[in-house]
Amino acid sequence: MAEALPRVLVLHGPNLNMLGLREPQIYGRTTLADIDAMLIALGKELAIGVETFQSNHEGELVTKIQQARGHYAALVMNAGAYTHTSVALLDAVLASDLPLVEVHLSNLYKREEFRHHSYLARAAVGQICGFGADSYLLGLRAAAGIIART
Repeated sequence: MAEALPRVLVLHGPNLNMLGLREPQIYGRTTLADIDAMLIALGKELAIGVETFQSNHEGELVTKIQQARGHYAALVMNAGAYTHTSVALLDAVLASDLPLVEVHLSNLYKREEFRHHSYLARAAVGQICGFGADSYLLGLRAAAGIIART
């Protein structure tokens, strides 16, 4: 029987379902469906199963993180605006006992001051921001490296 591939859960927070339409000068024209397809294709190259999930609701993201424990090898997350406000997401990640790679499409540190603080950074192995859709792909590669070392 073939050994199951390690799996990574990729979480997309609020308003990311509007990618391609929402502020393209900041977020680009790539849609969330495009990003998900790129992640799944890269996962196949890296021999990693990829599941994606998007929600505009903080509690749904918390529940998904809680359910991930024991079923995934790592998390990749763009929490959107919840990055700067959600202690609940931080607590869920800490309780999950899973490595987190935090990703953002734009460079948070070139944006408004309130975006410079990430609650999730405390729980993250690392943070990748400013590379558009490639931030997600770099994040998945980072997660693959973490999994390979464990």
